Amino acid sequence: MKLTLSAVILVLWTVLAGSAFAQSEQSIRLRGTIDAASAQSLAVTTNAGEKLSLAMPAKPVVMSASKASLASIKPGSFVGIAAQTQPDGSSVALEVHVFSESLRGLGVGSRPWDQGANSTMTNGNVGSAVGTSGRTLTVQYPGGEKTIQVPKTVPVVFVVKGKPTQLKPGRKVVIAATRSAAGDMTMQWVIVGRPGVTPPM
Repeated sequence: MKLTLSAVILVLWTVLAGSAFAQSEQSIRLRGTIDAASAQSLAVTTNAGEKLSLAMPAKPVVMSASKASLASIKPGSFVGIAAQTQPDGSSVALEVHVFSESLRGLGVGSRPWDQGANSTMTNGNVGSAVGTSGRTLTVQYPGGEKTIQVPKTVPVVFVVKGKPTQLKPGRKVVIAATRSAAGDMTMQWVIVGRPGVTPPM
């Protein structure tokens, strides 16, 4: 089927407009404390002291973090581990998230993270029990696996599905958001700590 000149122009305009829109938005992560929350917006003070306001999506994705221990992790547990790659190629955990069954599959895989040079986030199923001496976890995901050492000082939290009503002033949060070229920010998801808990990611 032959396309008319106007049809070709329309297709090109659609592609270019979509590309421009994608480039106009930046994905960011924020860590801080809630100042105020409503159905329309979330106000936070970041760990760096910056006060920000984010638009809330129609159906906000809220997760809740509570304290946990390495002993709660069993073979088959679905976890997310931020780690630092060492000069010898080994990985040492910075934090460990144990996800509830309702969140199994969330962000599965291994990717660069923003907690320092050579940091990664790996989400997958635990393929081996916690080492009794070396405190190691083997995390398996489609296409690979990673063995991660877990120091005793590393924070461990249990993450479950939460509710917008948990977004209360004073609660600690980690937020994934998008920022437009104009500087407007919209929340994509948030992990909120229960009272006294700071989401470590």
